[in-house]
Amino acid sequence: MEIIPTQDEIVTLLRKAGGLRDGHFEYSNGTHTDQHVDPALAMRSYQTAKVLTVALSRKLRSQSDLRGILGGVSIVAATPNGMQVAYGLSYVLAPHRVYWVEKASQTSPMAFRPFLEPEKGEKVILVDDILRSGKLLAEARALIGSYGAEVIAMAVLAYLPTPKTIGFDSLPVYWAVELEPRAFRDKTSCDLCREGIPLIQIGHHLEAAVTS
Repeated sequence: MEIIPTQDEIVTLLRKAGGLRDGHFEYSNGTHTDQHVDPALAMRSYQTAKVLTVALSRKLRSQSDLRGILGGVSIVAATPNGMQVAYGLSYVLAPHRVYWVEKASQTSPMAFRPFLEPEKGEKVILVDDILRSGKLLAEARALIGSYGAEVIAMAVLAYLPTPKTIGFDSLPVYWAVELEPRAFRDKTSCDLCREGIPLIQIGHHLEAAVTS
């Protein structure tokens, strides 16, 4: 495997670890897709986690505008799954600080724990395990900005664009692997539904737990 693994090598790694599956999946926002990626499954293996986070860290270090300031930049995880990514990156990038945002429930706003807030003017790389809709990353970015800090880049292990993926304007976004699933806005536009492929719902149990 090269210093920066190829897309095919990372896909093979994810499949072997059970973190990439083919089928017919529906997410809680209504999107249907033929691929489901869960990097947390792959990250259960320390060796796999190391390969993925080191690959992403080298993508970041290859950027000339980031390379010279990484030691003064903080890494913030947008979700609990992003924390393993954040600390994996920190072993290579040696950032100023590493911390995270969190939600008390699925419907609660994002927040920082007391005394964990960013400082005014702090430069931040916002990270997560996956960018699919981008909703949580956008929420975390807005929260960080409300403290007067600045997100200068985002980094994720896997990027899976769908018809509902949020754009981030000129903010650079880096990923270890980009996948190209067949994705549909909802069941009425889904070719997979019309083909009769059995459906697996992802994330719906989280919403049920909040409303029950």
